[in-house]
Amino acid sequence: MPAAAPSRPDVTYRTAGDRALLVEYGPPLPVDLGLNFFAHASARRLEENPVRGVLELAPGLRSLLVHYDPETIQHDAVIAAMDRLHREIPEPGSLVLPSRRVKLPIAFDDSTSREAVERYQITTRPDAPNVVEGTNVDYLVRSNGLPNREALYSRILESEWWNAFTGFYPGLPSLLPLDPRSELVAPKYNPARSWTPEGAVAFGGPCLVIHPIESPGSYQLFGRTLPICDLVRRPRAHRADPILIHPGDRISFYRVEEAELIELRRQVFEGRYDYDIEPGRYAVADHLAVQADPAVAAEAAKRRADRVAAQELVRIP
Repeated sequence: MPAAAPSRPDVTYRTAGDRALLVEYGPPLPVDLGLNFFAHASARRLEENPVRGVLELAPGLRSLLVHYDPETIQHDAVIAAMDRLHREIPEPGSLVLPSRRVKLPIAFDDSTSREAVERYQITTRPDAPNVVEGTNVDYLVRSNGLPNREALYSRILESEWWNAFTGFYPGLPSLLPLDPRSELVAPKYNPARSWTPEGAVAFGGPCLVIHPIESPGSYQLFGRTLPICDLVRRPRAHRADPILIHPGDRISFYRVEEAELIELRRQVFEGRYDYDIEPGRYAVADHLAVQADPAVAAEAAKRRADRVAAQELVRIP
């Protein structure tokens, strides 16, 4: 992912029904975390300086959905307010965003993920090329030009993962690596799975996701973690908000065996588990410094080239 541009991005306003405005930043490709940082900064600025009639904000990968009351504020007035707001946002290198650190255990290639893959192969697509010996893990390894599973797991464990946005399902985070050397990509299932276990961790496109509920899905499964959505609000972390991972949070994983994960999940369901969450802020300048490091850039470019070469040899689902 390229470094954020040193100036503010181009802005496009799109009408989204009669009570919402979709604000898009920059071009759709390539994926640029800098645009996501700007979307989060815009949302934060609007929260700190409320505009009468603006009801709710939803940041996306490079967008911000602004929900407003048309009886209180007109469409053109929302655009004018956003124009003023954008001019007030500091340059990317000066941005500091609210960002909690959340540490989660992960069991790789767990039995529940394998069950989902097996169901798919039996009921939906017996010849699925992304299923190798009952799992998606080896397909992820090959798609990213990696030598083995441990190399894949290392990429996931080495980086912090930025929650660019939450959506598709309630509480589902879409995570991108803050370290460009940990970039991974994967094509989606075709057709989609009818069942994915809650807590499953998967890859699709450039995003790592955690499934908050049992649901259909199309991302490649490779592990499982703790529940991240609890409407009953049993753990302390869920009492203020049933959704654990917020937009702008930084997620890191540590490896556990499946038996330990099962025990930790039991503690969650019994209300005894304390999630490891650290309040904080994230300086975008730190990300820009990593991106600008010649050694980091060279290694990221080499890994990207290896991935592109490998994808020429891998069958797409």
